[in-house]
Amino acid sequence: MGSAGSVEVEPMPGYWELITRGSSAMLGAWRDCDHWGLESSKRTLLDNAHITWTEIALFFFCAFLWTIIRKRLTESLFKPLAQWCRLMPKDAAKMPESAWKLVFYTMSWFYSTYLLFFSSYSFFNNPPSVFYNWKSGMTVPTDIAIAYLIQGSFYGHSIYATVNMDTWRKDSAVMVVHHIITLALISFSYAFRYHNVGILVLFLHDINDVLLEFTKLNVYLKARGGGYHLLNDVLSNMGSVSFSVTWFWFRLYWFPLKVLYATCVSSVKSVPNIPFYFFFNTLLFALLLMNIYWFLFIVMFVVKLLKVKEVNDVREYEDEDARKAAKERRKDAEINDDDAGHHNSTKRKHVQNGVTKDKHL
Repeated sequence: MGSAGSVEVEPMPGYWELITRGSSAMLGAWRDCDHWGLESSKRTLLDNAHITWTEIALFFFCAFLWTIIRKRLTESLFKPLAQWCRLMPKDAAKMPESAWKLVFYTMSWFYSTYLLFFSSYSFFNNPPSVFYNWKSGMTVPTDIAIAYLIQGSFYGHSIYATVNMDTWRKDSAVMVVHHIITLALISFSYAFRYHNVGILVLFLHDINDVLLEFTKLNVYLKARGGGYHLLNDVLSNMGSVSFSVTWFWFRLYWFPLKVLYATCVSSVKSVPNIPFYFFFNTLLFALLLMNIYWFLFIVMFVVKLLKVKEVNDVREYEDEDARKAAKERRKDAEINDDDAGHHNSTKRKHVQNGVTKDKHL
């Protein structure tokens, strides 16, 4: 089982098997490391990493292209659509970001779904097969290479977009780290020919982004034109429930038990002394920790939804700022009532102090 060319499907383990067998495999791999250090890592990198300057140039070109496409779609389609729908100003400002991400993640998730379920690849049903017949410098199939180019260049664009184009949120710094780790995983897994497991990782993560942006768009649309739209309210609630369930199922259940078990345990069975074993597993575990971190936001979101019956992104600053602004206005109103007989300059001073300041991060 797990040998090169094997077609037997291995059963998916449980969490306990992942912990026990994974730690045992890692400990065994650590003990087998006869040579390690900077010089050894450099030699392993040069011997096993295969990527051309043409591929690097394509990556930068496509990352730049995504940025241009997003800007053009925002100006020519998303902003006019927000105006046509008569969204509230704060929703109209955020709608283009969600629309862009929904378009991209829907396209990329359907493509990875096609690769895993409508082609000859059996990686989802038999995750250990991602390492069967692995060879250093092996040829990457064209359909998988296209997926890597699309995803890698998009995350290269996303690092720039999170800082300069997207709405800044409470978890945006973590999002930048997530994009950097994801880009590192995509780049190194392609160079080391771990592309099979990469497609599985992308499939398990993109579905949540599709549902998240779908939910946010319906939140914006349900209050369009100053009215209430029941259909968008229902769709936003359905989207939020689906998002919460799939986050746990795809990222906290399938991801560790399919991907991490394959990379920790099955990899060393199929490929003894597999290159950069600890490096890749460290990045994947970091990705799992971030998934758990964001799951805490989801729990907060569900609690808030049960309390106020309102779908909002708990990562946003707006609600907190609105509460502070309302508190400031009440305070100023009380002060102005007490100081009604004071000089006009004093009143102007109170009004000046009552201005809500922009948030600084």
